Amino acid sequence: MIIPKHIINEIIEQAKKEAPNESCGYLLGTGNIVTQNYPMENIDHSPEHFSFEPREQFAALRYARKQNLNILANWHSHPASPSRPSQEDLRLANDPTIRYAILSLLDDTPQLNSFQILAGKVVNKEVHL
Repeated sequence: MIIPKHIINEIIEQAKKEAPNESCGYLLGTGNIVTQNYPMENIDHSPEHFSFEPREQFAALRYARKQNLNILANWHSHPASPSRPSQEDLRLANDPTIRYAILSLLDDTPQLNSFQILAGKVVNKEVHL
């Protein structure tokens, strides 16, 4: 998956603004190229967990369809842990058609990786930042 730098910067800005809570959203695009970040609210307002608001999820899907885009990934931040799926992330990753991107703010330099997760296991990792 290819994520342009300006979209990575949007994700970092949102994550820093919402820290110490996790932030989240969808990455939209075509093929394997992300063209838009679709920011979402973490309704858990937690530094260790995130949940999408169901109506907001449906709105994102409708928006993507209207724009002829696909949801390529969901993303969330780890304000104080590495850019890798937690056990809970692995357990909750139930869509094999998308990637799961995680932005870490743990160090001075943010890290962004995305993962393909099947049956609770990482089967592919891509480094984006």
